[in-house]
Amino acid sequence: MDAVRLIAAGRHALAQSGAAMDIVGEAWQAQALTQGIGSWLAVAGPPELRSEARGLGEAGSRGCGVLDRSALSAEGVAPDYPPRAAQLTGVADVRQALLGLQALFGEVGIALVGVACATDDEGLYWQCIESIDAADESSDRVRAVLRRLTVRERGSASGVA
Repeated sequence: MDAVRLIAAGRHALAQSGAAMDIVGEAWQAQALTQGIGSWLAVAGPPELRSEARGLGEAGSRGCGVLDRSALSAEGVAPDYPPRAAQLTGVADVRQALLGLQALFGEVGIALVGVACATDDEGLYWQCIESIDAADESSDRVRAVLRRLTVRERGSASGVA
């Protein structure tokens, strides 16, 4: 499935999440998708984006690592099947995918702040704080790839390769 469709599915799933652990699970899904998109762009994307795309994939990987997947599994949120990102087949529109990821991370951050403010569970609170930091880092990496993409497009428009 194309990245833009997977991002839309993730945004929809996050919007439908009501329980704290569902929101945390969707944050994990967003990071896994970021890792997948970054890795795909690093291998098959435009050569000018590959360095920043590697950084994006690495940020997604680190973001997956901050979430306690065993706690999510115990809650039935992240069962032992591949993440939504496993359905990624390509990134047809790089700009739209990156803009979608940026919007997704904005929504994830807001949702995680809500969970952190509402919980009395110190472990969940700190997991949300770490996840917010990871979402910010991934969002920063998305902006870096978007900047590189803009430079690339301006170069193409002016006839410079």
